[in-house]
Amino acid sequence: MRPAPAILILAAGASSRMGDRDKLLETVDGTPLILRAARAACANSAEVIVTLPTGEMSRRAWLTDLPLRIVDVSNLAMSASIRAGVAVCAADAILIHLADMPEVGADDLATLIHAWQRSDAPILRATAQDGRPGQPVIFDRSLFPALSSLDGDRGAKALIAEMDAEQVPLPEERALTDLDTPAAWAEWRSRTGRPF
Repeated sequence: MRPAPAILILAAGASSRMGDRDKLLETVDGTPLILRAARAACANSAEVIVTLPTGEMSRRAWLTDLPLRIVDVSNLAMSASIRAGVAVCAADAILIHLADMPEVGADDLATLIHAWQRSDAPILRATAQDGRPGQPVIFDRSLFPALSSLDGDRGAKALIAEMDAEQVPLPEERALTDLDTPAAWAEWRSRTGRPF
């Protein structure tokens, strides 16, 4: 059985579509999204890495008491965060988790990690219950050079497509739900009944 991967939380985005609000400080069940993602990661891995914008203090303040490593990123493109996280990763694999996914919790990360440990695939990807591809994604160390050469804001989509990732379904649409605008947050809260 393979060891558990490190978990890289991508939290360096600018939240530009949120206006004057930071989507990672939006609360779900009374907890800021950044803290919720970090706690879920820390419950599942001994190596948790979080990328944050250089000099950003509001998100960082929520993470000070957790056993994780913060990596500052000056370039806010997703690929820069992936490169920075992979560069400091000591584990034999890395689970890349987008911080703005309010429905992915500790149990979902555990499901992915357990599937990874029983698999020999180089990439494992979460899907919605109906099989639509989503996030998070786990990459074997053999793919770190490819991850380290990514550029732009498209992440690792081409690499995932090229390698034909093994898919693991999560309940409902958890692997697809990311909220980038005030309207998306309002619609999600209305639909799910989840409190602030």
